[in-house]
Amino acid sequence: MDDLVAIARIIKPRGLRGEAVAEILTDFPERFDGLADVVGLMLDGSRRELKIEKVWFQNDRIVMKFAGVDSIEDVDVIRGTEICIAESDAVELEEGEFFDWQLEGCEVKTIDGERIGTVRKLMRTGATEILVIDGSEKEVLVPFAESICVEVDIEKKRIVIDPPDGLLDF
Repeated sequence: MDDLVAIARIIKPRGLRGEAVAEILTDFPERFDGLADVVGLMLDGSRRELKIEKVWFQNDRIVMKFAGVDSIEDVDVIRGTEICIAESDAVELEEGEFFDWQLEGCEVKTIDGERIGTVRKLMRTGATEILVIDGSEKEVLVPFAESICVEVDIEKKRIVIDPPDGLLDF
């Protein structure tokens, strides 16, 4: 089976008819238009096929109605579930663009070969994204900018950085 890409996470019920409020986890919210069949990755690690009946945006979140989820209690059962699509159905990115999940787990080294750590997540600040790296002694924050991250090899799960003076001073 294809690897899954999370595009939303169920946060809470909305109303009495099984509607669920979800946090949007994709940079491409338009991908919900016409989307019907998704996989719910449950908190216990199990998978559940879900069919979207209706979807609309509300503030910075999305409200979803799934077939067979018809009450507050039904939504509570899927609270925390990640709504996923197959990796093969993910939006095609431009050269030099990456999904957050592709960066997570990458080993980070300097151009001199010094190991910095492993990317835990990509933090969005509104300006340049920040790689949050679990280092050997502490968390390291590195701007995810071309001038610093000079090589990103998703296949080999490796990022090479050329840090400016002072960036790695702990």
